[in-house]
Amino acid sequence: MFENLSEKFDRAFKVLKGHGQISEINVAETLKEVRRALLDADVNFKIAKEFTNTVKEKAIGENVLTSLSPGQLMTKICHDELANLMGGNEVEISYQGNPGVILMSGLQGSGKTTFTGKLGNYLKTKKGKKPLLAACDVYRPAAIDQLHVLGDQLGIEVYSNKEEKNPVRIAEAAIQHAKSNGFNVVIIDTAGRLAVDEKMMSEIAEVKNTINPSETLFVVDSMTGQDAVNTAKAFDERINFDGVVLTKLDGDTRGGAALSIKSVVNKPIKFIGTGEKMEALDVFYPSRMADRILGMGDVVSLVERAQEQFDEEEARKLQKKIQKNQFDFNDFLGQLQQVKKMGNVKDLMGMMPGMGKAMKDADIKDDAFKHIEAIIQSMTPKERANPHIINGQRKLRLAKGSGRDMKEVNKLMKQFGDTKKMMKMMSNPRKMKQMMSQMKGMGGGMPGM
Repeated sequence: MFENLSEKFDRAFKVLKGHGQISEINVAETLKEVRRALLDADVNFKIAKEFTNTVKEKAIGENVLTSLSPGQLMTKICHDELANLMGGNEVEISYQGNPGVILMSGLQGSGKTTFTGKLGNYLKTKKGKKPLLAACDVYRPAAIDQLHVLGDQLGIEVYSNKEEKNPVRIAEAAIQHAKSNGFNVVIIDTAGRLAVDEKMMSEIAEVKNTINPSETLFVVDSMTGQDAVNTAKAFDERINFDGVVLTKLDGDTRGGAALSIKSVVNKPIKFIGTGEKMEALDVFYPSRMADRILGMGDVVSLVERAQEQFDEEEARKLQKKIQKNQFDFNDFLGQLQQVKKMGNVKDLMGMMPGMGKAMKDADIKDDAFKHIEAIIQSMTPKERANPHIINGQRKLRLAKGSGRDMKEVNKLMKQFGDTKKMMKMMSNPRKMKQMMSQMKGMGGGMPGM
């Protein structure tokens, strides 16, 4: 996500390296690179210019604290301005009403139907709601079928009527069905076109005026860059939507839509889609996104994802096992499966400070753990519970049983041993303190720790 933009910002801040203070000359040089980075990311020229002018005003004459270098100070100023550019604070969606009604809008191919399923899953699992999905795309039968498939997958009911060709009537019937059957939120998926046209705009405007939704969201493909911003402007002029959803942020996105859309339509980005899975949906936090763009990672989001997946009672049981040196391959496999539920591995690694650049060209697939799981699942229950009994002969059998070679089996055994040692050390506060002291002595340690 935004790897190219992050790299260019990093290059821009290097201009200040070695300078003792911020001056008009070195700021101008740095901001020239920043402006170029924004334009390359497909940010509107006017917005890029306003951004660099604001940063320049704040940077020149700023006193550099003894604990900060000019480069660090410039990074902080740019971070704050990037966050402001993207909206400043996160904004919740509104699903108030009896039932609450959320209307989707956007072009065909932007990911509306997929997002409808993701939002239903989000409201069901994280907000405790009982959502109903309504299929109101009367022009594309595949969209109705797709929504039914997603609903079955998520355990969420879908209302549709393939005989009815008027989306307004379908939406009204869906809301009535929700009232009669105890659903407290209705999410309405509407039709899109390949480009903005009068028929589509009139139709969605009529749907909105008739059902009076509590929230109208505009869904846009973030990979379309500045085109996404122009489309958002056209939709907002007609239906006055409440917020933006950026999809496909896990793809080859340059970042122009995320950085420009708030300034152009003055509507907040509320959600971002970060993958194909139904769980790959995040609330949009401008400050956290600024962190990621500037290569600072996003530890808060990483911790939140972990908290959602890890059960406290299970964690306590695991801690006791670690303290007794009883951590085994059953626990190891369980932890891997929990990490997988947190999302795309490369995306997770990118949330760690300093890892964004390192992960830029890394080819980490969603099934990165598949081979490890295959080896563990080839073990007998006794071997999983007693890893120390796995000798050369057993390793050979595991390699054959999992279809992997001996190198991978040996590598897994080493990884397991290292993990076990690290967990044992982390469960002992005294040893952990000693390790941190040693790392500080070597000039290491995590930034800010």
